Amino acid sequence: MDIVKRFLEYTQFDTQSAEDSTTTPSTEKQWAFARFLRQQLEDVGLQDVELDECGYLYATLPANTKRAIPTIGFISHYDTSPDCSGANIRPRIVEHYDGSDIVLDSEAGIVTSVAKFPELLAHKGEDIIVTDGHTLLGADDKAGIAEIVQAMVFLQEHPEIEHGTIRVGFNPDEEIGLGAHKFNVEKFGCAWAYTMDGGDIGELEFENFNAASGKVEVTGVSVHPGYAKDKMVNAIRVAADFISSLPADEVPERTDGYEGFFHVVGIEGGVERATVSYIIRDHDRQRFEQRKQLFLDTAARLNEKYGADTLVATVKDQYYNMREQIDPVMHVIDIAKQAMEEADVKPRVQAIRGGTDGAQLSFKGLPCPNIFAGGLNFHGPHEFLPIPNMEKAMQVVVNICRLVAEREA
Repeated sequence: MDIVKRFLEYTQFDTQSAEDSTTTPSTEKQWAFARFLRQQLEDVGLQDVELDECGYLYATLPANTKRAIPTIGFISHYDTSPDCSGANIRPRIVEHYDGSDIVLDSEAGIVTSVAKFPELLAHKGEDIIVTDGHTLLGADDKAGIAEIVQAMVFLQEHPEIEHGTIRVGFNPDEEIGLGAHKFNVEKFGCAWAYTMDGGDIGELEFENFNAASGKVEVTGVSVHPGYAKDKMVNAIRVAADFISSLPADEVPERTDGYEGFFHVVGIEGGVERATVSYIIRDHDRQRFEQRKQLFLDTAARLNEKYGADTLVATVKDQYYNMREQIDPVMHVIDIAKQAMEEADVKPRVQAIRGGTDGAQLSFKGLPCPNIFAGGLNFHGPHEFLPIPNMEKAMQVVVNICRLVAEREA
């Protein structure tokens, strides 16, 4: 089976995760794919194939040398985003893309236009996998899984390529921030690993946001509006005051690169009570701590205006910038860069304006930078996957396995 057929087969499984679930995996339908993938890993000859009670799948490609070589791993998630349907995906290959707009559904008028998605032009002349305009594609991160599995098949078919023990791991619920929570790092048993979960070709990421969630609970005073003067405290208006009191330019839609932000993601309530939910992000740890403190101080200042305990603010850390854990082991990055260069891929080191399972795994003791899986425009119907991107990512996995062995020679 070639890598394209493998990926297309994976897309036929609806593996959408759900934020409001209390189970792991968060959706029952993820189990169907996990069990299918377990059987496939056994069929392609991997050993120690194990699907645990939480849907985490592990397997081993044994070393083909007796030399002492560090055990390394490759990881991808099999859930797809709750933001867009992953059911009944109908992928289509646009052969030798000519640089024009791609019509996904002519009857519905759904078009992936070059004007809106200029990144298409970088892949002119390539074969591209697209959707029918009504679902996401699932390259995030089934492309990563296909690349890892295909690389393991390739290494078995080419025993002349010396490598150490390789571990692979596939997990649920990355899209809802829980992919690494129950990943068994000790069982995985690797010196380091790579998540194959990046975007366009060449991406190599070992920096990400420090992340926290913030919540403000507002308690108001409800009084008949005809007699409310100097008595009513409208929780909705207090919540709005809190939102407007944070820096107006430090929001996602006005920041880029290493700039952090406060992002209001939810507001609900009435006159008596209101709740405002935020995510707080910054790459720099010191600025991250300052942001969290500003969030809390803003609530405290408004309590002086509206009355003690009108606002109760809480902040909860979610994950940290993995660079803290990668800096002491930069050979992990050097190997990935060399692997890309030897696959004729120019490494593009960039910071993730978000998080990754690798960040959480790094702080659990498994250094785990992120490598491109090849897809673009994730989480929506305009997602597409250039086939050469996927093929190059597979080559990078193979090259890393070889280079780690050569490094220890």
